Amino acid sequence: MSNQANRGEGVAEQIGGKIKQGIGKVVGDDAMVAEGQTKEAKGEAREETAKAGERGKGKLEEAVGAVKNRVGAVLDDETMQAEGKAKELEGEARQKANH
Repeated sequence: MSNQANRGEGVAEQIGGKIKQGIGKVVGDDAMVAEGQTKEAKGEAREETAKAGERGKGKLEEAVGAVKNRVGAVLDDETMQAEGKAKELEGEARQKANH
């Protein structure tokens, strides 16, 4: 499963946990409240794991882009430089989107 799918599943699990907690509070079922809290925490962990994976991908994209940009500059290849810079920016954006 992709990081984006895992992130979505994590968010869904958090929402389900919050709903279960709310129902447990309304009906006075402490066990249901605890189950909801556990489910919410698992969802948060799943989402954070997916975000960390995306940040890692972003770091790699940024590094590869930086190398390509520098090699393009050394070779005086503007196309390579531009492609490298675009990849760098893409990696930075991926990292920012997953904080």
